[in-house]
Amino acid sequence: MRNRYLYFICFAVCTLSVFSCNTNKTEDNKVKEEPTVPSLKFQIIDTLSHDMGAFTEGLEFVNNKLYESTGSPDDSTKSIIGIVQKSGTLDQKVLLDQKYFGEGMTILKGKVYQLTYKDQLGFVYEYPSFKKITEFKYNSLEGWGLTNDGTYLIMSDGTPTLTFINPNGFGAEKTINVKSNGYGQTNVNELEYVNGFIYANIWQTNKIIKIDAKSGEIVASADLSALKNYVNSIYPKSMEMNGIAYDSTSKDFYITGKMWPKLFKLRFE
Repeated sequence: MRNRYLYFICFAVCTLSVFSCNTNKTEDNKVKEEPTVPSLKFQIIDTLSHDMGAFTEGLEFVNNKLYESTGSPDDSTKSIIGIVQKSGTLDQKVLLDQKYFGEGMTILKGKVYQLTYKDQLGFVYEYPSFKKITEFKYNSLEGWGLTNDGTYLIMSDGTPTLTFINPNGFGAEKTINVKSNGYGQTNVNELEYVNGFIYANIWQTNKIIKIDAKSGEIVASADLSALKNYVNSIYPKSMEMNGIAYDSTSKDFYITGKMWPKLFKLRFE
């Protein structure tokens, strides 16, 4: 009886296995697999200091200087724009009223553009004086990351949609949907445009994705969890990665995160 029982189990398992395999095969009898996003490999060039009190929302490298914008989730933090010093502290250039939560920023054609989180409001300053020029409204419910392609401002809002904004009239010129294998990517946060691609942090992760700026397709991704683990060993209150800047001369990237004690200089392959 036991042998007959085992025989029926083996027969059932084998039958299910064959059925399962057949349902996952293509017409040419090859196993069908979803295409995977290639891994974006990197090399650490240098490790620099960063202000642990900076709730990083934007990072940009212009004229051999690294600019950072921060948010203010509580009374201990401030929404500012400043120049990152060798010590890691910020040489403050802009301080927002505490009622505003500062978000991404970018510098384009002699002007600095800064988003706020939930006020559907942005600010424009002269560069490099940082004297306020004007304000502008955006249509998205929230403002997250901001970069530019030399012509348009490119804004993220937490959805898969990136909006290209005219820096003169602030109208939306076009949008792209960030996706991988047909599925939209949510929580796209801090942005950096580099030679036809947009590098982006994904909120609440330590992953950077590389996006085709025309199609919105994710062409590569990098897992930088090792950097997050390292900064947490120094300062346990460090939060997720959020900050990407590109030095077009050296071809290196500057990477940091919210309340990180370190800022990393990387080179992506």
